[in-house]
Order: sequence, then structure tokens, then C-alpha cells
Amino acid sequence: MPNVRAIPTVRRRRLGKALRKYRTAAKLSLDQVAELMGERWDGPKVSRIENAQAKVNSAEVARLLEHYEVIDPEIIVPLEELARNAGKVGWWSNYGGIVPANLEIFIDAEDEARVVRSYYATVIPGILQTGAYAREITAVTATHIPKADHAGIVDIRMGRQATLTRSDDPAEYWFILHEALLLQTFSPHPAVMREQLMKLLDVSALPNVNLLIAPLDAGPHPGARGNFQIFQFRKPWPTLVAAESAGETRYLEDEEVAERFLNDFAQILPSTLSADLSRELIRKHMEGMAS
Repeated sequence: MPNVRAIPTVRRRRLGKALRKYRTAAKLSLDQVAELMGERWDGPKVSRIENAQAKVNSAEVARLLEHYEVIDPEIIVPLEELARNAGKVGWWSNYGGIVPANLEIFIDAEDEARVVRSYYATVIPGILQTGAYAREITAVTATHIPKADHAGIVDIRMGRQATLTRSDDPAEYWFILHEALLLQTFSPHPAVMREQLMKLLDVSALPNVNLLIAPLDAGPHPGARGNFQIFQFRKPWPTLVAAESAGETRYLEDEEVAERFLNDFAQILPSTLSADLSRELIRKHMEGMAS
């Protein structure tokens, strides 16, 4: 009997990818797994589960992991929990089809990460933007999206910011922003940037946020390759890198790649101002702008 086709939610895709990883490590084929699982299982069903196109319950996940000789509770329990919640969609689903799958991955990563490290030199990160700044940026960067959907894009960006101040175990954030971002202007709306810099000052006061400025005279460093974010999660989820290039975001989970980006971030860090000096510089630029 074929398994019921499932909606490929972000959670279901993450679960399928993890199950494929452990099956591959166990050196079992799809058909071998189906034979171990017994009646009503076949190779195509296992493939659909791994590709987020079929449902699998927590008991079945436990059995699969047993066959894959995975015994670590720190792996088993999260995967069972993920199976129980695999059908749930994120809060952003309320905005219909304006959220592409690529952005769903990014938002989900923000929601689940324990530590987030970011470097930005071309735009204030969405999670730190004011509504006015977001509207200005969206108008000139979301040209591939109908203008009627721009307001929804901005609303989603504002909704993402709740993760910064959630009361339930908030993530630790590290933001490195290039000083050039503080010099942006939005004619004929000069107050937009002043309001945005005030927002940066407010966010920098949060206990779980480290906001540092790389000054104009910082010299060359790996950030020259472009904006990036590093999302680190609880076990068993691998570190995820979101790297921007030519206006596109690439998602990378390779362990060696993640380590390289962590090293890049560590190399940029010494070139930044301290948290206090960063706030002073933000305030200096803000006070020099028209209100």
C-alpha cells in the first residue's frame, strides 16, 4: 500500500535528510531498509520519506534508527520529536505563496538556531531592519516579486524579529556590520536611516545580542567575499551557512565549509570595534543625520 503523499515542509525535509544520512552511514540500500521494516514497506516508500514526500511517524523513525545502529539519545529523541511535528508549517505560511522555499529555510534556521553569526556589508540584516528601511530596500531589491506582495515581504521580515527577544531560551546572536552601512541615505526620506540606527542601538542592548562594527579603515578580511550567516543548532543538526553571492543565497551544510566560514568570522572579529565603541560610532552617525 503506497504511503500518503505529504506536504514537503521544512521540518519534513530536515527529517528526511537526516534519515538518509544515517542510512547511508549504515551502508543500507533503500530496498534493504524496506525489507528490514517489513510489510507495507518498499524501496520507493523509503525514498519518498527521505525526499519529504511521505509521512513517517515517531515509532517508525525509532525503528529506522535502530536498523541504522543509531543509539545516541541526543540523536534519536530530536528526530522522533521532529517526526511528530513534521506536518506543522511555520507562522510565515499565513502569507500564502509569497515566501519562496529558499526563504523558508532561512526563517526556519533563525527559529531553531542556538548561535547565529552574521557578517553584512551591503544591507542591514532583515532581522534588524525597521519597517521603513525594509520597505525602501524591498522596493529596489524584490523586483522579481509583484509589488502587491511587497507589503507582505516586509511584514514577514518584521515577524522574524520576534526570535531576538523570545522568552523561551533565545539564541545568541553575533552581528558584524560594515561601517559603510551606517552611511546609507534614503532621499527624499532622510529620517529612515536615523530611525534604523536607533533600532541598531536598541537591539545592541539586548543581553543575547553582540553587535559590532567593522570600521572603514579595518583593512581587508574574508568578509570581502560577501554577506553570510552561520546557524549553529543543537545536536544532531549540522551547522548551516547561508552565503550571498550575486544576489542569490546558497545554503551549505558541509562540515568543512562550515568550519571555513567559522574561521572567516573569527578572522573578521579582531578588526571590529568593541561593543561600546560600536554603539558610540552608531550614535555618532545617527546624530549627524537629519531627523
